[in-house]
Amino acid sequence: MHLVQALLLLALALAGSHVSAFPPYKTLVAPITKDTTTSLYTTTLNFHENYLVDLGAPFSWYSCQYKHPPVTCRAAPCMSARSYLSPLCPPSSSSSNKHCQNCITTPVNPLTKTCALSDLTYKNVALYVTNGGRPTSSITLNDIYMSCAPRHLLKSLPSGTTGLASLSWASLALSTQLTPPRLGITKKFAMCLPSVRNGKGTLFFGNGPYLFRSPALVDVSRYLSYTPLIKNPKSSDYYIGLDGISIAGKAVRFPRNAFSVDSFGRGGTKLSTVLPYTVLRSDVYDAFIREFKMATKRIPQARKVKPFEYCLKSSAIASTRVGLQVPQISLQVASGKDWTIYGANSMKQVSKDVACLAFVDGGKKAEHAVAIGSYQMEDNFLVFDLAQSMLGFSSSLLGKATTCANFDFTVKP
Repeated sequence: MHLVQALLLLALALAGSHVSAFPPYKTLVAPITKDTTTSLYTTTLNFHENYLVDLGAPFSWYSCQYKHPPVTCRAAPCMSARSYLSPLCPPSSSSSNKHCQNCITTPVNPLTKTCALSDLTYKNVALYVTNGGRPTSSITLNDIYMSCAPRHLLKSLPSGTTGLASLSWASLALSTQLTPPRLGITKKFAMCLPSVRNGKGTLFFGNGPYLFRSPALVDVSRYLSYTPLIKNPKSSDYYIGLDGISIAGKAVRFPRNAFSVDSFGRGGTKLSTVLPYTVLRSDVYDAFIREFKMATKRIPQARKVKPFEYCLKSSAIASTRVGLQVPQISLQVASGKDWTIYGANSMKQVSKDVACLAFVDGGKKAEHAVAIGSYQMEDNFLVFDLAQSMLGFSSSLLGKATTCANFDFTVKP
């Protein structure tokens, strides 16, 4: 896979992403919208095309027109895409045909786990340009590689979705293709998921600054702590090292090596924007919820609401700037820092007087020990520094008097 990625990067360096002449830009930006029906997030590219935000997909895909520019099966981008052929799809006849022409890929719907045999193609992608504050102009990058996909692959995605936007570490992900070094853009992207229906979150490509109203403009990168990003050779997802979890300052006692990754790539802690809530393997979940129940034993319980197992009467809980005043949950990450989860990201208000702990039991055979879901990321600013293999995390911006909806997308004249 490393050879494939090297060949692709060489090809992209020679061909480049074509744009009209302009000075180097530091940051590109696109809005992110929350779909309240599915609790999924889409980002808008080309100013009107909505793509599901996916941190783990190896490449992007969209519902193509009947005619689209093909990619030959011996081109470097095809080699990269085909290194991620999905076992969910039937084998492609072109995989063993020495005289194949068009590159056949296997785009996957991460919700329904369905896939299709589809052509690899390329298209132009337009985004806003920012110097940190509201956009100053727009830019179009040409020849961005994506896979075609049949319309039935859009099932269960938010209404009006065009396709899927990959933000993984794979070489065909937008996180790589939209940060070409020759444009002066650092190989880095930042993400801020909004918690409100009509608010626009932000997706940045590049180095920042990242200016939000608080109420005056503030660069939210000042609030970041960092931990290493870990590559799992069996996956294009992002992983982080997790040393433990504490609740109200008390360390939860987990089974030994609860967060380790085995030789098959299973286990560990990954980040996911297609899981609405954090999913814990049963041995981790059991220890976690036992400690949370102890820490909240004085709060009246409510009848549980699926998919949650533990619910409380929210009228008995005080509210603060960072949500319901419940015990803080701290993820102790590998750098020795704490990613703190306050009530706004730990408790889901499911009715007027019921709030549930927004963590889900994934079962004994869950693929990961911990899969951090999108609800725990809302109104948290996350920077994926791919050049340095580091994740920057802010914890909740609500405590800083701002939110992910406080970026100004009004384009300057």
